[in-house]
Amino acid sequence: MVGRARVLKAAGLTLAGALLLGVAAAGWVYWHLNDNITGVDINSALGDDRPARATPTPSASASAVPQDTGPLNILVLGSDSRSGAANEELGGGDSEGARSDTAMVVHLDAGRTSATVVSIPRDTLVTRPSCPLDDGGSTSEAYQVMFNTAYAVGGPVCAVKTVEAMTNVRMDHYIEIDFAGFAKLVDALGGVTVTTDEDIDDDQSHLTLKAGTHHLDGTQALGLARTRHGLADGSDLARIELQQKLVKALLEQISDTDLLTDPAQLYDVADAVTGSLTTDTGLDSLSELMSLGQSIGGLAADEVKTVTMPVVQAPSDANRVVADEPDASELWESLR
Repeated sequence: MVGRARVLKAAGLTLAGALLLGVAAAGWVYWHLNDNITGVDINSALGDDRPARATPTPSASASAVPQDTGPLNILVLGSDSRSGAANEELGGGDSEGARSDTAMVVHLDAGRTSATVVSIPRDTLVTRPSCPLDDGGSTSEAYQVMFNTAYAVGGPVCAVKTVEAMTNVRMDHYIEIDFAGFAKLVDALGGVTVTTDEDIDDDQSHLTLKAGTHHLDGTQALGLARTRHGLADGSDLARIELQQKLVKALLEQISDTDLLTDPAQLYDVADAVTGSLTTDTGLDSLSELMSLGQSIGGLAADEVKTVTMPVVQAPSDANRVVADEPDASELWESLR
């Protein structure tokens, strides 16, 4: 009996130790993923002088649509860092700082069963408003400047303020993903399958592909997102078409990957996502990101519509574009 009691006690201690280690490991994983995310307090920086928040339509009233599944507009930027070993290895360039060459407004409809993704060409000439800076100063208002200069001179706060000024649409959230982190995410998901309509040979994005269907790894997918000079017309609008295909492909890959059955892959994906994110303070915790993710869990890839803000060639510069009115305003109106 004494020997059996000792065995049971040892087994109990072993089980307790394993449970404690499991709890500690789970706690470390949560802390690590939560600590990965960088938050920016955009709401405090911009104050109350902003467009009104989106509200449910009469057919999707507040009583029919829970608060956490109401309409939502999110500014998503791809930050193409020009420095650091990881970005240099991926062809990020040799200049300092970062650029927001990819900008998309993601509109989630009430109920979160459909979405519209609107790409804003980086070469669009806009009026950039005065934006607050971290040191208490502010940037100067600027006219007829490229859209992506907003991020360059004032970071996420100025990017949001510029988008709101040009669209009169409230950005409820801000998400920025570093391109090097994007490559890591694609690899964690096992790659993405994309079909291209033309041959690509771009020495700047380091991508060479024949027209057709390809399964791309992270480095290749990043090259596709950056590709411009290897396309027939070499335009930013052509690059946007590739980026939109890539977004759809990524959504399909996420949908087809059963992460819940593979904890190791789930961790790799979560680590890649959180490690590459900068968000507003409304999404800068793991619990808040999980809540958003759960609210769009039923959103199928074929229910995501991708469009580009209507533009025409700028009268002042053949290499730039301006909003095509009234089509652009009508598009933004549909997202309010």
